[in-house]
Amino acid sequence: QVHLVESGGGLVRAGGSLRLSCAASGRTPSNWVTGWFRQRPGKEREFVAFINWSGTSTYYSDGVKGRFTIARDHSEDTVYLQLDSLIPEDTAVYSCAVVPHYSTTPTEYRYWGQGTQVTVSS
Repeated sequence: QVHLVESGGGLVRAGGSLRLSCAASGRTPSNWVTGWFRQRPGKEREFVAFINWSGTSTYYSDGVKGRFTIARDHSEDTVYLQLDSLIPEDTAVYSCAVVPHYSTTPTEYRYWGQGTQVTVSS
């Protein structure tokens, strides 16, 4: 069992930045992948980015590539998502999750956090 807790969301103006954290307890198994997803108002959950257990491989959706950065800190068993150059369309609930292989499909992820709200004003 892996328990994930997100934090770092908030209200920011367009062009601003936020750093989201996904802290794991119960130790994420080695070779598992951590992904970030978001759900915008009235939309389905969508993939944002993932990182492998070693932190050596990352992948981003086209909509956030070049603006968001995912990173892992093993000492704290935490995965971060740095959100830069935010736009109002980034407004969503952001959630992290883990899966034992590379995947951008939400239904394949095994454990989820509760999510953190990001609101970008124009």
